[in-house]
Amino acid sequence: MRRFTIAAVLVALISGPAALTASAAPAVPAADPVADVTAKLQTIAGLRIESSRVVSGKPFFVLRYTQPADHKNPGGEKFEQRVTLWHRDFNRPTVLHTTGYGGVGGTFTAEPTRLVDGNQLNVEQRFFNTSTPASQDWTKLNIWQAASDHHRIVETFKKALYSGKWVSTGASKGGMTSVYHRRFYPNDVDATVAYVAPQDVINRRDTYIDFIQQAGTDPACNQALRNMQRNTLLRRPAMLAKLTEYAAQNGLTYESTFGSADRALEAAVLDTPFAFWQYSTQADCARVPGTAAATDQELFDFIDEISGWGFYTDEGTAPYLPYYYQASEQLNWPDVASKTSWLKGLLHYREAGDAPAAVPDSIEPRNQPFAMMDVDLWLKKSGQRMLFVYGENDPWSAERFEPGPGTRDSHWYTVPNGNHGSNINALPTEQRTEATQILQKWMGVAANPAAAQTKSIDPGAKRQGLR
Repeated sequence: MRRFTIAAVLVALISGPAALTASAAPAVPAADPVADVTAKLQTIAGLRIESSRVVSGKPFFVLRYTQPADHKNPGGEKFEQRVTLWHRDFNRPTVLHTTGYGGVGGTFTAEPTRLVDGNQLNVEQRFFNTSTPASQDWTKLNIWQAASDHHRIVETFKKALYSGKWVSTGASKGGMTSVYHRRFYPNDVDATVAYVAPQDVINRRDTYIDFIQQAGTDPACNQALRNMQRNTLLRRPAMLAKLTEYAAQNGLTYESTFGSADRALEAAVLDTPFAFWQYSTQADCARVPGTAAATDQELFDFIDEISGWGFYTDEGTAPYLPYYYQASEQLNWPDVASKTSWLKGLLHYREAGDAPAAVPDSIEPRNQPFAMMDVDLWLKKSGQRMLFVYGENDPWSAERFEPGPGTRDSHWYTVPNGNHGSNINALPTEQRTEATQILQKWMGVAANPAAAQTKSIDPGAKRQGLR
């Protein structure tokens, strides 16, 4: 009835009052948008529709797409990769989004999807949640295998549904994943928008700690964070007792990853300044317990709020194990214990905060130092139509993707005082409009700077690995 009423009003606006009285002819039923998309999806070999519904007037699907566990052996083991599709129109641009982790079941809308009013495919990273081969052969988790997952998805959906412009996007590890996809399959999509994506080219040449010590506008804040770390470790026995009690009350353990509550304690303390600037702002500095008068409970509660004690348990790290594995193997990681002279004599574990500390010895990979160098070289020599957004105070911005002499039609933006939630919407007005228009031009859609005013929070930017 609602479709008929709206249709009648539209006819009346065009034809005049007589159209409303000429109602003897039956209305033509409107096409079912879910059925239209479903019919096309059913032509894709290896694709299973898990569910479908209408969200905000548009068809939304949860899909399972069969992928080879090893793209070098496509006839071997298979697994189903979870993908969601939010359909706008077959003639609109398509956004390929990933968080680089799991969790793609919700109806989150990426910022580029709104800016170009596009279709959105959200892809779960291999080895996360149920998008995992039954063999759990960890050697098949690397940036090329994941890029090949995306390559097959893009090829398939271009042929069956969306032949127009494509843009890939993601935040944090999702942004990294989008760049890696472009490195191996540069022509799959027309452009990439990567948010707060770190690029740690040489693992032990870290600038993270130096960056953190300069974050914010008041040096007293970073001094308070250093005092908080030192005071916590000076009271190690009391803090360890609190942590042990916390684990017992919540049924948490430390055996398969960090190995002990003591090591987990040290990792959390080392991480806290990093995590503070990742998600907090200068306005939050007043909450830092940075004096000797701070009680054990105040220190314990602050670290729990910023880093989360539960995150450093076996149960807390388990959902992020694929990240730790990738960081240990190819992505690299921040050395949060380096250049911490104020903690001299207080650290018991040289690598307490490093990614390999969270990977069980039985699967810990050998680091591949040339993987990130290769990606870096590609971007500097051949990257094109790339748009990067970073946050001024976000520690992950300390080591970022950088242009080179061969980089073409690509753009870098930094959100003033921004953290790990930075996006186009948070840029100053002139830059926000410019970035929006660049993306819309790439996608061949009409410029609409006002679209950048919509607020976006990417679930993939909530936490990256140890942070």
